[in-house]
Amino acid sequence: MEELAELVGLPVEALARRARDFSGGQLKRLNLARAMSIEPSVLILDEPFSGLDVSLKAQVANLLDSLLRARRAACLHISHDLSMVAHLADEVIVLDAGGIVERGSVDEILTHPAAPATRRLVAAGSLRAV
Repeated sequence: MEELAELVGLPVEALARRARDFSGGQLKRLNLARAMSIEPSVLILDEPFSGLDVSLKAQVANLLDSLLRARRAACLHISHDLSMVAHLADEVIVLDAGGIVERGSVDEILTHPAAPATRRLVAAGSLRAV
């Protein structure tokens, strides 16, 4: 656990603290360390950056990306945050009412959204369809 704490940018002393003593960004890092401790081949993350400000989102996203690459793991990232999707994903599946309405590369989907649900997501987010 000490190695994982250091890997995610937490001091080893943090392992003795209670969850309530951590900031939001530190909790995200701690959870990443816990998830990586079992050496998964796939992580499933549901809105992993919620509650973080823009700079912390970027830090944690970069950390996640480097951990996944170093461990050769994949990630299923469930999110409405299109900026994070664009940053982390290679492929995107858009769901609407429980069904798949669009699937393709990040560039394809975010620059040329075909489905109405995808166009609404892009219009509501910080990204725009070109």
